Amino acid sequence: MNTAHSAQNDASRGSRSLADVHRQRAQLAWILGFLASVWVVSDAGYYLLLPMLGIKASYNASPVAIAIYYGLWAAIALVAFWRVYRTWWTSYENRLSTYVLVSLAFAVLLLFPGYALPLLPPINWAEPWRPPEVVFATPWYFFPKSIEILFQQLLITAMVIALSDRQWRLWTISLASATLFGGAHVLVVLDTVPAVYVVRLMTLGAAFGLVFPYLILRVRDGLAYSYLTHWCYYALTVIMAHMFYTPNATVGAGA
Repeated sequence: MNTAHSAQNDASRGSRSLADVHRQRAQLAWILGFLASVWVVSDAGYYLLLPMLGIKASYNASPVAIAIYYGLWAAIALVAFWRVYRTWWTSYENRLSTYVLVSLAFAVLLLFPGYALPLLPPINWAEPWRPPEVVFATPWYFFPKSIEILFQQLLITAMVIALSDRQWRLWTISLASATLFGGAHVLVVLDTVPAVYVVRLMTLGAAFGLVFPYLILRVRDGLAYSYLTHWCYYALTVIMAHMFYTPNATVGAGA
């Protein structure tokens, strides 16, 4: 009788364990599916919905409207994935280094567009194709871009935490991040830039996607470093454009 009772308990535990596995898989599928949908819809809305509302899809021309647009999407991400963030945020402590890093990050976000960018040499664009907007970024460009990057980092962080909580290995999380971040850049094709530029952005996006999970999961204050790495790519792109596409330059380089 005891043996039968023990076998019944083992079967019950096995059934509950299998149910837990199915529930976790369903939760993960919902998180990843909703995350990808939010990313795609937000980008499609930028290229298609905003012009329908009379807002030019340009960071330079409509900085405040686009900042509000991506700010709303960032709020949606926070609400939708709050349970995911909450399990990870408890690992943070109130550290002086964190406040110093965040303060320095804000200083960079303000000083580069406000003071460094106007000092760069003018651009002489001679290519036959229309350049991406970042090439001619004004100081105002970085206001909505900073909000958009925050929104994207929130999505990446939600995915990284969700996979980490389910005991995925770091390299598999990195591959998933690279797939998401690289693949999301295919929507740049809606900006009517050359296919080679889209491929370049997708490749760079995948490369950055490989790095973000390591920063978020393994480096102290990693989210701040992940955000800055993402943001500095655009700052570096602007600098390179001003260096290589100056009136006196003889050789051009894509940005």
